[in-house]
Amino acid sequence: MRYFFHIAYQGQHFSGWQRQPGVKSVQEAIEDSLSKIFKQTIPIFGCGRTDAQVHASQFFFHADIEPEFDFDLFFILNKSLPHSIAVFDIIKMEGLPHARFDAVQRKYDYFTHTYKDPFLGTQSSYYHEHNLDFKKMKQVVSLLPNYKDYRNFCTHPDKYDHTKCNVMEADLFVNAKENRIRFHIASNRFLGKMIRILMGKILLVGKGELSADEFESYLNDAERPKILLPAHPTGLFLSKVTYPYLNLEPKTEFLTDTQGTEWLSV
Repeated sequence: MRYFFHIAYQGQHFSGWQRQPGVKSVQEAIEDSLSKIFKQTIPIFGCGRTDAQVHASQFFFHADIEPEFDFDLFFILNKSLPHSIAVFDIIKMEGLPHARFDAVQRKYDYFTHTYKDPFLGTQSSYYHEHNLDFKKMKQVVSLLPNYKDYRNFCTHPDKYDHTKCNVMEADLFVNAKENRIRFHIASNRFLGKMIRILMGKILLVGKGELSADEFESYLNDAERPKILLPAHPTGLFLSKVTYPYLNLEPKTEFLTDTQGTEWLSV
């Protein structure tokens, strides 16, 4: 029987979602817990990959578990996992849906703050910048849904069959004090470090070190930037994953609160 697991995790203590030798991953932590519970190896398949220190306020993975169990897996799994990983729902699925390949949209939010705050340090990226031009930053962000090829915003574009992404939403929000920024983007797929590279260039636009025309030239398939400079991983959240047959709202209140009325459209 195939099950979808709806989870969230803080990424700062992990080297990403994907299991890798010699490092701590979210996938390994969950697989180890499931294997101990069922006393057999339970492979899991995630809806995507996140980089080291990147968070997910909504994430799905699927697992095939046979035979059917009669104990409270939700309670036992949550109790066995570290506090940085939470299970919200375990959903019995019909057929063999795939957590990664069936997803039709993924949303990300990237948070930045411009003053040192020990309570934001693990949830938002600190950039000691002042007098950012938010209107120019907003201007280049609004260009993103108009373009499809993100080859110039990817670390290793040649490893993909193609570098086209259907960006459906892109927006920039700033709080009333203008010291916290949220970059929001939704697409059917994302390339390696694409959002962090975008955010790095958006910050350069805000500082006046990159013009809006130069930014747009990269979207027009101009010569590849010599330096990509991805933004820090800390402020990045995978915030929503949507399937044709499953569209759940994120359950963690942290991201909901930071997306609330405090944030003002530029």
